[in-house]
Amino acid sequence: MIEIQNVTKEFPGKTAVKDLTLEVENGKIFGFLGPNGAGKSTTIKMLTGILPVEEGRIAINGFDISKHPLKAKQLIGYVPDRSDVFLRLKGIEYLNFIADVYQVPTKVRKEKIEYLTKSFGIYEDLNDHILTYSHGMRQKIVVSGVLLHDPEVWILDEPLTGLDPKSSYTLKEMMREHANKGNIVFFSTHVLEVVEQLCDEVAIINNGHIEFRGNMTDMKQQFKDDDNLEKLFLELTQDE
Repeated sequence: MIEIQNVTKEFPGKTAVKDLTLEVENGKIFGFLGPNGAGKSTTIKMLTGILPVEEGRIAINGFDISKHPLKAKQLIGYVPDRSDVFLRLKGIEYLNFIADVYQVPTKVRKEKIEYLTKSFGIYEDLNDHILTYSHGMRQKIVVSGVLLHDPEVWILDEPLTGLDPKSSYTLKEMMREHANKGNIVFFSTHVLEVVEQLCDEVAIINNGHIEFRGNMTDMKQQFKDDDNLEKLFLELTQDE
C-alpha cells in the first residue's frame, strides 16, 4: 500500500503540494493526472525519496520513506520522465549496474535481462552505448532496469512516452499482470485514452490539491454521461 498523509511541500514563493492525503491499495493500477505545475511531479519525487518530506508522512508497504528510506526504496521501481541518464555506459553495463545495486543474483539477472530486452526489442543493442540510442530505446533500457529486481511498487512517470506501439502494448500488459499479482502500479500520464483503458482508480491533482479520486465509473457518474475523459479532465482543471 502507498500511504500519503497530510503532505505539504513548499518552495520559495510557492506551495507545490498542500495537505495532500492519498492511499493506493495493493492490486491496483492507479492513474495520477494533472496539468503542468499542478504538483504531480513534486508528489512523485517525494514518493520516491528524491525530495524530502518535510511535513506529513509517506509510507511504502508500511515503511516510512523518511525514517526507513533504504527499505522503502528497495520496494520501488521508478521510471522518471527523463531517460537521458548514464549515457556513456553500454546498455548491458547499465543493466548490470542496476542489478548490482539491488543485489540481483547472476542467474536471475541474466534471465530477466534477456526476457525484458527481448520483450522491448533492444536485446541486440545491449553492447552499444546508451548515448547512441534513440529516445524510445533509452526509455526501454530504463524501464528494463527498473523491472530487473521485480519491485512490488511501480512508480512510472509518463512511462509510455517515446515507446513504439508494440513496446507500449507490452508495457501495458506487464502493468496489468503486475497489478493482478497484488502489487501496485502508480503512474502519471497525459494520454487520457490509456487511463480509460488501464486504470482501476484515478486521482486528479490541481494546484497542489486532489480535485477528484475514484474509479472511471465514479468520475463519469459525477459528470455528464456523454462526456469523455478529456472533457472531464479539462473541467476538473479549468482553474489552472
